[in-house]
Amino acid sequence: MGTFSKLHRFHEAGHAANVNNVSNFGQPARSLYTTSKIFTLHHHIDVTDDAEQVVYQARTKAISFTDKTDLYDASKRHVAHIEKKFLSFHERHYVTMSNGQSFELSNEFFHIIKDITNIEGLGWQLRGNILALNFELYDSAGRIVAVISQKMISIHDKYCMDIYQPEMEPIVVAIVITLQHMIRDRENAAAASSSSSD
Repeated sequence: MGTFSKLHRFHEAGHAANVNNVSNFGQPARSLYTTSKIFTLHHHIDVTDDAEQVVYQARTKAISFTDKTDLYDASKRHVAHIEKKFLSFHERHYVTMSNGQSFELSNEFFHIIKDITNIEGLGWQLRGNILALNFELYDSAGRIVAVISQKMISIHDKYCMDIYQPEMEPIVVAIVITLQHMIRDRENAAAASSSSSD
């Protein structure tokens, strides 16, 4: 059974893709899901498939000012390294894939709820509600790469990726992991600011 909401596109493993996504882009080649493990010393994110098998893992060093994170596939092969620029006003994150390809993401896009954001180094664009992590990812030719959505209520910070260009899957996963870190950093900063103003 697919998801019928036009606004919310999340679906659980084993469920059909959102009906509006299928109408606009066709059936995705594959769907992946992220779950952040809570109460762990290292920030850890599992990425699973429709059979709920782990296909990627992201691990962040417990003590790191630059939020160093490494992404691995199910065979423990290194896929990408993600690192935040220290003391950057826009909390810029650098992503380097295992093949040497690199690109950048900045939290500048958080200031606008619904807009188009360029990913420097790829020529790709994020379109949609970035703050709610409900957006579409397009390549440099304007073709759909993936549709990503967050589960509305989840203590494990769950996201769904409907991927339309399977050869770009590692990059899509790296982008989503980076965005999760950036959104978490923003939430932590907002919480700290709120507590200091009390």
